[in-house]
Amino acid sequence: MKRKLFNVFQYIFFLGLGLFLLWYRYEKLSDAQRVQLFDSLRSARYILILPAMVMLLLAHYSRALRWKMLMEPLGYYPSVTNTFFAVMIGYLFNLLFPRLGEVMKCTTLGKYEKIPADKLVGTIIAERAFDFLCLIIVFAITIIIQFDIIGTFSAEKLHALFFDTRGNFRIEKLLATIAVLAALIFLFRYFYKRHKDSKFLTRINGIIKSIWSGLTSFRYIKSKKLFIAHTVFIWLMYLLSVRVGFYSMDAVKHLGMKPSFSILTFGSLAMIPTPGGIGTYQATIQELMPLYGVNEVYGYGYGWLLWLAQTLIVIVIGFLCLSLLPLINRHHHATSQPDSE
Repeated sequence: MKRKLFNVFQYIFFLGLGLFLLWYRYEKLSDAQRVQLFDSLRSARYILILPAMVMLLLAHYSRALRWKMLMEPLGYYPSVTNTFFAVMIGYLFNLLFPRLGEVMKCTTLGKYEKIPADKLVGTIIAERAFDFLCLIIVFAITIIIQFDIIGTFSAEKLHALFFDTRGNFRIEKLLATIAVLAALIFLFRYFYKRHKDSKFLTRINGIIKSIWSGLTSFRYIKSKKLFIAHTVFIWLMYLLSVRVGFYSMDAVKHLGMKPSFSILTFGSLAMIPTPGGIGTYQATIQELMPLYGVNEVYGYGYGWLLWLAQTLIVIVIGFLCLSLLPLINRHHHATSQPDSE
């Protein structure tokens, strides 16, 4: 009961954080900037967001095929339709409550394909492990192909941290930062030594082991090349959806692949803190766009366009799958043999 209450309060807190960020970012805009923002959104070519949404949908479908491949070594061969529907239903419930989507994804497919839900947990962990690895690779590519831009951005942040408004170096700021880092290291070592058997550290170790277990499960997949191809395709669709989305707004239509990589990398991280990335995603894109010569107001507007495209796909297709799943399985009988799809 306490755990459920904690999860509810945690969800409310992070949802509130996202909504606060939306309010805070909007309040920081001047009247002229607000007019500029709404003008950019009104003049956006929303029809050109549709190709980006199709790419996202293809990525979700490819994810379903990849998930199906992870089940086959366990002796389960669910239909592609049920697997895809379960994936979209999982995304839908993740908008409502973080991690609930993973539960619904497993229980939904388990119900209609007669697969024990606990057997599917390992495949979810494997999926997350490969996505984590892909995010690291994408992040590395982002840094390598535009070190000058990202490096300058980091240098500016460090300059603001250790220098005052007149450009003078402040030794007390440096000493304070070192003291804080030293204190954090000391506290971590102290806590680890005294509480290495605590639930928190045990859970962290469990997460690390789960990621490793997920990555090593790759050796059991029959068609490893096809699995890698699906993984590359998923992330390529994510990247191209950002690139194609630029054409929907005049202020960003000139941008190319470098900012697309940055949005994919930092935008993926921004989706984690709040439900569906609300607030954090828009704020992240707003911070990134000035690096590429785009006014932050237009960056904020483009962040909204991307977020809406991603969210609408999940809501519309998710509800459609939720409605159709019982109908298409009315005469369905699960089998442990490969289907014809």
